[in-house]
Amino acid sequence: MELTVVEPGYIAEIVTYLDMRERPKPQPHTPSPLRLKQWQPVDLVKYRTLFDRVGRHWLWYSRLEMDDAALDAVVNDDAVAVYAVEDRSGIELGMVELDWRVAGDCEIQFFGLVPELAGKGHGRWLMGETLRRAWRKDVTRVHLHTCTIDHPGALAFYRKIGFVPRGRAVEINRDPRVAGIFPRGCAPHVPIIE
Repeated sequence: MELTVVEPGYIAEIVTYLDMRERPKPQPHTPSPLRLKQWQPVDLVKYRTLFDRVGRHWLWYSRLEMDDAALDAVVNDDAVAVYAVEDRSGIELGMVELDWRVAGDCEIQFFGLVPELAGKGHGRWLMGETLRRAWRKDVTRVHLHTCTIDHPGALAFYRKIGFVPRGRAVEINRDPRVAGIFPRGCAPHVPIIE
């Protein structure tokens, strides 16, 4: 068995890549008090605020480190769509980011709800809405990835929806809490090792 040492101040996770290669059969519409609202154009301040609210507990930080020009080039690309999940009063409680920049593919770059909504059935509704938007007529594959520091039920949820694992990788990054991007107390399920 080969082990890779993770240096102090870094975190490691196993990333699982999943594909859906056939358009899912139509399902009954799951009712929800939530709705998806596309942001067009995407306001970078609002985007980062929502990204942080949804992803902080899972240590999503990649978009928070990008400078304005790099982030704008991605989220305001014509082949990328960003949606906010809103409640009836317009409060943003989640996000979806879809990327069609590779011909024939749609990557679900980000998919998530604020932690307070976990386990309440909203994820199934959100995935149904996401897949309806992802499967454009020229799309032959919808794909995403999850990792071991994500919600513990994420991988099983994606598989139940119809995604099939196609590979794994180990990813090692600096710990965003040690780097000062997030407070040290967030994501207590991932120990800080310095």
